Amino acid sequence: MAAYLALLALAACGGGGGSGDAVSATAPPVAAAPSPTTGSAGSGDLTPAIAQSTTPNVQPIKVSALPTRVRNMLITSVTVCAPGTSNCATIDSIQVDTGSQGLRLLASALPATLALPAMPAAGGGVAGTSGTGSTSGTSDSAGSGTGTGTSIGSGGISGECAVFGTGFTWGAVRSADVRLAGQVAASLPVQVIADPVLPAVPDDCARSGPSMMTPATLRVNGILGIGLFAVDCGSACASAARPRWYYACDASGACTPSSQPIEAQVANPVSRFATDNNGVVIDLPAIADTGVPQVEGSLIFGIGTQANNALAGTTVLKANAQTGYVTTVSNGQSWPLSFVDSGSNGMFFADPGLPQCGIWYCPSAQQTLTATLRGTDGATATVAFPVANAQTLLGSSNNAFHNLAGFSSTMFDWGLPFFFGRRVYTAIEARATPVGKGPFYAF
Repeated sequence: MAAYLALLALAACGGGGGSGDAVSATAPPVAAAPSPTTGSAGSGDLTPAIAQSTTPNVQPIKVSALPTRVRNMLITSVTVCAPGTSNCATIDSIQVDTGSQGLRLLASALPATLALPAMPAAGGGVAGTSGTGSTSGTSDSAGSGTGTGTSIGSGGISGECAVFGTGFTWGAVRSADVRLAGQVAASLPVQVIADPVLPAVPDDCARSGPSMMTPATLRVNGILGIGLFAVDCGSACASAARPRWYYACDASGACTPSSQPIEAQVANPVSRFATDNNGVVIDLPAIADTGVPQVEGSLIFGIGTQANNALAGTTVLKANAQTGYVTTVSNGQSWPLSFVDSGSNGMFFADPGLPQCGIWYCPSAQQTLTATLRGTDGATATVAFPVANAQTLLGSSNNAFHNLAGFSSTMFDWGLPFFFGRRVYTAIEARATPVGKGPFYAF
């Protein structure tokens, strides 16, 4: 098990437009096979592609084999355009993450022909634009290599350090029209990871953990953060410069911590849709105890806005409006740092009765456990969930598992296994729904 690789689960999440400070959460590793069996980790080869939706508000998602052999990775494809134009690229292998906010794309996954304007530094003038991305490719697919871009304008541009549980991403904040299932988030601030215009990682960001800025280290081409908040930091970053968040970068590429207006912060794309913009539903089918090679499902935009995202028959659990946390009670212990996160590839919690193999649980026979989630309003839901032998699961050729779990001493992470066989709702803070405003989870 020592060869299994770490990735990311929960990004820093903040109070959206609220008054609370943003917080960062630690997160456990992601499972991978001991060695790749197909493809390579180079840019442009992170397959498979996912066909773009022809159904309004329904985005196809799936778990399948990746060249990096990371398991239980929920992915989709995202179409990104230069603002106000038809110059677009569809980027494949984008992780679907309800535990973070904002679209983050590797520069190496963007074609050189796609020029995305840079977000000016706070208080700066008009920033330059750059064709970050590949040295080859078309407007219909991701290319490979590294683009060069143009120099930074005299007003400087905005950079961001995004800290995840097992590392960080660094890059420029740029503007793009993001298209998903017929919806458009126009001029959306996104992070371009490893943007060549900002090659030097600030020291405080670099000390945040391992760098996740290549296809080999990020394991995907980007992250689609569709969590509980509209933006990734919120009022805390709008009012003051905070370490390891936003930076003002000058013409030399030197960057210093800076405040960032909310409208210029990396944003949850769903929050910027014209309709169906109050949250998401992830709908994945139930799967066998042994796992399956591939599973397909739907990412549905909106909560209570269409017939396909109605809340009938669900339990609603209000989350903390500043942190996004709920509470889980398990084995008589209360875990106030609990969350529901499609970006974690396992369930992570403490259970002294389960044998471990590395960070994973490896009972000799599958166990059925129970835990109770409690919202900030006191509503509760008791959930039964299976835990199987991780060595057996990960030693198979399957890629999707509903019973993969590992150890955490600080939190209860209801990761991707929780989503199989359920419709899981993630409601955005302060957005109205038929059962009240977010943030909340429902299932």
